[in-house]
Amino acid sequence: MSKQYTWYKLDETSLPVTESDIKILEVNGKKLCCTLFGGQLFAFAYKCPHASGIMADGFIDNAGNVVCPLHRYRFSIKNGRNVSGEGYYLKTYPVEQREDGYFLGMEKSGWLW
Repeated sequence: MSKQYTWYKLDETSLPVTESDIKILEVNGKKLCCTLFGGQLFAFAYKCPHASGIMADGFIDNAGNVVCPLHRYRFSIKNGRNVSGEGYYLKTYPVEQREDGYFLGMEKSGWLW
């Protein structure tokens, strides 16, 4: 079964405008991070799954990985995969550019019968 998303329009004034800048957004009451890399917007979890480091305090490396500020764990901003080998997974969110702006998808909660 494919994932079901609820889409939220992002406030364009709060989005990053500089490559690899990490901004903190609040979408549907949830804090998350957003970055611009290769001209594309990516969104991911606010805290590192390892030790809850604030990911916006880290940086984006040249390969497009977000680096946690606490222990330098690296995660792909495209799929959340831990690329430095520790076995953690960083939650990522789909972002779509539409005619009327940018939208972020959050998985619908609850059971689908």
